[in-house]
Amino acid sequence: MKLYYYAHTGHANSLDRLRKASALLNTLNAHGLDTMLLLNDFRAGLVAKELGIKDSVTIETVMDIDAIATFGDVVIIDSPEDDKGRMEQYCRDYKQVFRFAEEDNATSRYGEIVLPCDVCITDDIYTQASTKEERTLLFLGDNDRDKKILAQADFFDESMELLLGHYFYVKYEKDLANIFTTMHESDEYSELISNSKNVVTTSPQCALEARISGANVIFIDDGKQKNCTKKLLDEFQILTIDGFDKQKYQQAMLNNTKKSNIPTQKTEIIVSKILNNLSL
Repeated sequence: MKLYYYAHTGHANSLDRLRKASALLNTLNAHGLDTMLLLNDFRAGLVAKELGIKDSVTIETVMDIDAIATFGDVVIIDSPEDDKGRMEQYCRDYKQVFRFAEEDNATSRYGEIVLPCDVCITDDIYTQASTKEERTLLFLGDNDRDKKILAQADFFDESMELLLGHYFYVKYEKDLANIFTTMHESDEYSELISNSKNVVTTSPQCALEARISGANVIFIDDGKQKNCTKKLLDEFQILTIDGFDKQKYQQAMLNNTKKSNIPTQKTEIIVSKILNNLSL
């Protein structure tokens, strides 16, 4: 029996699902499971290696899982894609299918086990004590196809340090150098999120990882976040501002003092649920 974990990725998407997947797979591997990560692009596979996942396979969409997985295997799916009814076949052919909910009221359709979307799943590296550096780190996300950073140049403080996304183009990076004095390469992600005192981001996963590590976090809401994500950010006392409103950002920075009693991440709880349903 092999466990396949499909995380929806790609140049048009963030790598949030990949980061969540790596946290779960590293823990499942530690429990002795034979696992394989399924992704949508080669670049995501390279990032997965940085996160401790040795091997991954690239497939086109959620409908291609059966090109890799075989009868009796286990499948975990984290994707917003329309499976066009393929989930029914997966539930019939595989020993067990787990699906991450996209909404907090999601229910099982064909017998798959629904995993909640309003839980914090992060790598253990972010729970380790680290010395915080006096910096405000900006991570807008893994891609910026619409060049929002350039369009909102007046929003960013001179003191902000930019963490580049994995899908940023070289030419775009040169344009960004006109705004930011300090820019960090994308492969420094884990280290910088762990040791920065302040983090500003549009990535929910980044916001949670930074908060778990003890940072003061400001989340810029693009208006596309689902209710379960909003609830999770609120649970972790992450300040949210609507869009690139500089006045609200400055006020948030004044009010965003470090809070105590940060909730714990729940990676092990999800892993236990998976193992229990597999009778392991």
